Amino acid sequence: MGGKEKTFQQAMEGYKHEAAAVKVATLSWDRDLVFVGETRRGYEIEFDAAMEWGCMPMESLMLSLAGCMGIDVMSMLKKMRTEVSSFRIEVRGERNPAPPQYFKAITMTLAIAGKGLTQKLVDRAVALSRGKYCSVYHSLRQDLRVAIVCQIDEG
Repeated sequence: MGGKEKTFQQAMEGYKHEAAAVKVATLSWDRDLVFVGETRRGYEIEFDAAMEWGCMPMESLMLSLAGCMGIDVMSMLKKMRTEVSSFRIEVRGERNPAPPQYFKAITMTLAIAGKGLTQKLVDRAVALSRGKYCSVYHSLRQDLRVAIVCQIDEG
């Protein structure tokens, strides 16, 4: 294993080692088809089938995937000594038309700007997240197609 590869793995293992083996959260019915999810640390998210008071569960799943990969990629880019000035991920999911309406495909477009960014560095960070570190990605269906497009601005 090369020196840089070992450094990336050590950095990610340091960040990931704090992840508890068992996660606990609660989901409570609030009203109509609205539920409130709460983590053990008190963070809340509202789920709403009518999309009036909160997000739909499938939207939160897409955001969870983007959040997990975004955190991984940002962490790795910092370790690669780049200076990220902006990072945005647009997520688009295609669902099965009939129940269960699982995601058949998800496309994430990463728009990253900063100094020291190259396509090679960003591709490496994405590959490491996708291949080894993104817990959400590895928790999804095996037949889910996930495409990742990177737009880099070295400004």
